[in-house]
Amino acid sequence: METSLAEQFQQKVDLEIKIEPKDWMPEKYRQTLIRQISQHAHSEVVGMLPEGNWISRAPSLRRKAILLAKIQDEAGHGLYLYSAAETLGISRDEMYHQLLSGRAKYSSIFNYPTLTWADIGAIGWLVDGAAILNQVPLCRTSFGPYARAMVRVCKEESFHQRQGFESLWILSKGTAAQKSMCQDAINRWWWPCLMMFGPPDDESPNTIQSMQWKIKRISNDALRQKFVDMIAEQVKILGMKLPDPDLKWNETEKHYNYGKINWDEFSQVLKGNGPCNKERMAARTKAWEDGAWVREAATVYAEKKRNGNPNS
Repeated sequence: METSLAEQFQQKVDLEIKIEPKDWMPEKYRQTLIRQISQHAHSEVVGMLPEGNWISRAPSLRRKAILLAKIQDEAGHGLYLYSAAETLGISRDEMYHQLLSGRAKYSSIFNYPTLTWADIGAIGWLVDGAAILNQVPLCRTSFGPYARAMVRVCKEESFHQRQGFESLWILSKGTAAQKSMCQDAINRWWWPCLMMFGPPDDESPNTIQSMQWKIKRISNDALRQKFVDMIAEQVKILGMKLPDPDLKWNETEKHYNYGKINWDEFSQVLKGNGPCNKERMAARTKAWEDGAWVREAATVYAEKKRNGNPNS
């Protein structure tokens, strides 16, 4: 009996054969990828905003250069990911419009403010650390363009995490005020970072299907636990503490137990009620409007080139 296209598709996925843009795929698979990859791309671009706030106020020329390089990397990550999503038949303009209209989301973590220089270190260590755990499995995701884009993204993110940790390590060895600033940043970013992995598995509507299609390899809760176990050890090197009185090593499970996450806060941020939601969207809207003349000029130039007169 001939197998259906859907069965052939799943067989390829099960055999770890990458799905390429011209291959047949279920429409829901395509839409799931568009949602996930575009959200990932939006997150990279919006993630430049809280860090860009500190370029002019970095404490040294070295720190300024590191921060500029990191922000440039994030812009590149957004471009890789928008390009990967475009292979699924959606235009970049459409993805932007989905973001600006609120139909597309970006990571909740970027709706929190950067109040001190220590926040830049905390973003590198905690936010990028959480991102790496999410993204390394994506190097093996079933959609070829996405998997290939993630290889370079993960290599660069690993540098960002090390830079963030090194920045906090310097503060942790400094004055009492610097140590206090370091601890305060960790306190404010810890819980939002745990929310980055998404809702609990039993409340995540897309997890089961995404894992069957091997878009996703590891569940939200498993990734979150891995992150807690990693950071609970690394924070000891800084001589700091995580803001969780329930954090405790479980000898039986060989994992750290951790406290209850405030999912109501997560829900409010997703609904647009976070500390910086409106500020972030206003910045992206302004960038889109300010860049209109560039897009128009590029369109006119491309049209002239097609007509054989690029210099007129």
